[in-house]
Amino acid sequence: DHAGMLTAVSGISMPNFWLGLLLMQFFSVQLGWFGTSGFDKPTDLILPAITLGSGVAAVMARFTRSAVIEVVREDYIRTARAKGLTESRTIVLHALRNALLPVLTLLGLQLGALLSGAVITETVFAWPGIGLLMIEAIQQRDYPIVQATILCISLIYIAVNLLTDVLYAWLDPRIRLRGTS
Repeated sequence: DHAGMLTAVSGISMPNFWLGLLLMQFFSVQLGWFGTSGFDKPTDLILPAITLGSGVAAVMARFTRSAVIEVVREDYIRTARAKGLTESRTIVLHALRNALLPVLTLLGLQLGALLSGAVITETVFAWPGIGLLMIEAIQQRDYPIVQATILCISLIYIAVNLLTDVLYAWLDPRIRLRGTS
């Protein structure tokens, strides 16, 4: 638990561009395991994925931990333990499922951080993507491209939030989607 939270705090504290540069320095320059930029082979996806996902994964780990700690204190968890379920089975089957709703909310909201981090990560690793396209369009003052990339990112964000709401109704039968009248 302490090691996981130390890793999570490190992931939250370190900016994406700095982590990307550190990973490139160690794994690409010193060890020579990966390329420093571009996308030539599938292994070139590893360092950008770690760079992009570390901050969001750290936030999700901390939030999931606190949600599970809160749910473990509930009466139905005591009942599951009294029935003889093992601790791991109680946590996985009962506590984690009920702690998933607030975590799902945070995951939907963290997509914004992920999309903004993609702009920085694509720039650091020289990846051709919507983030790098937007940075180049800003530098060239190509405003229609900037507007189009912002519109695409906004539509992705809206779609993920809609998916989050639909998953809410699927995970918790007490929550129902209602039409407005």
